Amino acid sequence: MTTEADVPKRPADGEAAPAPLPEQGQPMIEVRGLWSVFPVPGGGEVVVHKDLGLTVYRGEVLTLVGGSGTGKTVLLRQMLGLNTPAKGSVTVLGQPIGSVSGRQAAARVGMLFQHGALFSAFSVLDNIAFPLRETRALPDELAREAALLKLRMVGLKASDAHKMPSELSGGMVKRVALARALIMDPPLLMLDEPTAGLDPDSSDAFVTLLRSLHQELGLTVVMVTHDLDTLFELSTRVAVLAEQHVIIAAPVPEVLAFDHPFIHHFFLGERGQRAMELLRDRRAVASAPAAAVKGQ
Repeated sequence: MTTEADVPKRPADGEAAPAPLPEQGQPMIEVRGLWSVFPVPGGGEVVVHKDLGLTVYRGEVLTLVGGSGTGKTVLLRQMLGLNTPAKGSVTVLGQPIGSVSGRQAAARVGMLFQHGALFSAFSVLDNIAFPLRETRALPDELAREAALLKLRMVGLKASDAHKMPSELSGGMVKRVALARALIMDPPLLMLDEPTAGLDPDSSDAFVTLLRSLHQELGLTVVMVTHDLDTLFELSTRVAVLAEQHVIIAAPVPEVLAFDHPFIHHFFLGERGQRAMELLRDRRAVASAPAAAVKGQ
């Protein structure tokens, strides 16, 4: 039986070996002086980002938040190299994002799209193995074994491997999409609304899975979410997009103390208060057994 340690990690012919990862807390992504400009039908243009700067550090979970039209997903796509900024630079692991080949990019960054984006004509196993087969990173049998390992890693069974996407629940779709995002063992993981469309129980289970994988695999995560429960549970730092740039990137308590209308509305309104109260209740329940044992 092939184990994950048996799966070779080798560069393609003619490609340089990947650069070593930065130390914990060093930059993984650096965005400098970024402008995002899009044409408007009928003439003119709209500026989404203006001289935006942001650094993502190794090992953190950075959450991007902002109002509608502030370009959260646009920024995520630029970090992936799917959009090119009008001006400025995006550097991933020390290399300009545009200079990285398709296979190198897949080995560096995994992406979980909001609705999973599974191929409807492919089985679960073939969806997960797709990046390995598309880049010819491994022989087909090893790609199959690696896909099965990732399937189990996200909490699914081997018997789910031959199911089709139409047979999956919303939570299972997210898990399959996550397994595909991790199949190349990337150090970076991008999440676009990871719990959108899930019921509360499925959402809680998926957040627990993400937290576990973040810790076990040493991932660096960049996440876009409107779900405050998910944000409070996972975020190391929060970057707030407003007024065409990042107005603050800091741990949650510092963001909450920052005086800005969007922050007051998003975090300190009724919805935000409920989410923080729920988080406090969960942490109290989680710490209760330890406190009880200590008191004995």
